[in-house]
Amino acid sequence: MKEMRAIETTGRVIDARHIETTSPIPAGQWVRLVIFWPSGEDDGMAESDWMVAAAKNSLFDFLANPAEDVYTLDDGEAIELEK
Repeated sequence: MKEMRAIETTGRVIDARHIETTSPIPAGQWVRLVIFWPSGEDDGMAESDWMVAAAKNSLFDFLANPAEDVYTLDDGEAIELEK
C-alpha cells in the first residue's frame, strides 16, 4: 500500500460535490476523506447505526494488525474518579 500523509482541518459543505476547508489541501489529486459532522435528531442516523458503519469501515482495518497491539492491561496507572 502506498504511504499516505494526513491532515486534519475543518470546513463546510458547499454542495454535494464541494467542500470548503479552513486549511489548504493538495489540489488535483484523489484523496481519502473521513467526514464528521455534529449529530442531531435530524441527521437521519441513530448513534448505533454510526457505530455499525464505523465498525465495518475498511479505514480501521489496520487495527487488526498485531503490530498495532502495543498496549496491555499493565500499562498506565489507575485513576480515582471523584463522585
